[in-house]
Amino acid sequence: MKRMSVKVKITVWYVLLMALMAGLLLAFLLGISGSVSSQTAVNQLDAAVRANLTQVEVADDGSLRLGEGFQFYVNGVYTLVYSQGESLLAGQVPVSFTAQEPFQNGLTRAVDTAAGRYYVLDFWVPSGWDGGVWVRGLLEAPDNPQAITNLLLMAVVTMPLFILLAALGGYLIARRAFRPLEQLTATADAINEAADLSQRVEVPPGSNEFSRLAGTFNGMFARLERAFEAEAQFTADASHELRTPVSVIKSACEYAEKYGDTPEEQRETIAMIHRQADRMSALIGQLLSITRLDQGTEQAKLTRLNLSELVEQVCAEQPCPRERLLTEAEPGIFVQGDAALLTRLLQNLIDNGFKYGRPEGHVWVELRRGEDEVRLRVRDDGIGIEKEAQEKVWQRFFQAESSRTGASGAGLGLSMVQKIAQLHSGHMTLESVPGLGSAFTLHLPPEKK
Repeated sequence: MKRMSVKVKITVWYVLLMALMAGLLLAFLLGISGSVSSQTAVNQLDAAVRANLTQVEVADDGSLRLGEGFQFYVNGVYTLVYSQGESLLAGQVPVSFTAQEPFQNGLTRAVDTAAGRYYVLDFWVPSGWDGGVWVRGLLEAPDNPQAITNLLLMAVVTMPLFILLAALGGYLIARRAFRPLEQLTATADAINEAADLSQRVEVPPGSNEFSRLAGTFNGMFARLERAFEAEAQFTADASHELRTPVSVIKSACEYAEKYGDTPEEQRETIAMIHRQADRMSALIGQLLSITRLDQGTEQAKLTRLNLSELVEQVCAEQPCPRERLLTEAEPGIFVQGDAALLTRLLQNLIDNGFKYGRPEGHVWVELRRGEDEVRLRVRDDGIGIEKEAQEKVWQRFFQAESSRTGASGAGLGLSMVQKIAQLHSGHMTLESVPGLGSAFTLHLPPEKK
């Protein structure tokens, strides 16, 4: 049975259960058939005798009068009329009833004879002060063994057909119930063969177990797809961005091999290699951070956070002169946030403002509480960004042409800023005028009271 499919196993258990229920039902019917048939016979006897009682009349002179509706034999019931002295006045005693049964008014009882069992019921019909007649009803008890035999014969004939129908119905029910699972398995096999994680399992309607299972599989495929895409993106990004510093390092080494005879040339070559190594290290760190955010391995640990204090602290720790970084933070603003991630976001925006701003330019950091949001704004008086490039600044490795004024950068800072904002259920906006500067604004939901 271990090699059977689940549908066959369910069908087998279903058939066994139905067979057990049918057997119990048959045993129950056999158990009550005798009492039911006996009770039916007693009720039939009582009804026939009482119907004839209304047709019996004894005259003042003691003569017996039977109405037209009196029936001596009906539905197997014999009705007899006896005198007070127990002499038969009307009716015919069945030949097989040989017992000498005394009269008992209104009591139905079973009487055994040599030929079988009879049910007997007597009623006294009074007349005058001390006169009257006895009305007796006799009914041969039903043959229970024959009824049981007929029931067993019927069961033998119908039971195989019943089990066959139960097996067929059980298999069809199991097959229909497991159809979503077969579709899920087929889709999973197709995804496995085609290595296409973008496919999804069709979710059956409703909220049953298969619907939840399909939803769980789709969620798993989505996470796997994001993980593989993040891995592919990381590989492509690393290959693209590391090519330049590796080429510079390689060229510097080749130059040192040919012309690095003097200590000054050697020091210059080593300094160039060191700068490129630092750039590669920073780039790899940024790539790993944004990849972790994309994959969800670096989750935002949201707690009640005093954003006003965080902004003041980050700005106070900046190495730039105080007159170049101007802070205006409204006190007492709390949000649900991750202090480390929001610090990284603000640091990236401040670095971006100075890096692509004017020489000796300024950066303004403003924190305000709005009606339905909290706004953290970082503004500079730099060269600004062209309108057609403003939608692309959030993309990885994108750098507007106007920003390339000798400042170095991998183009990952704003992409990371956008991702951190999304992790806090917020979003970023950009306002920029070429030649006047840019303003990046973080919009966060306020703290729920």
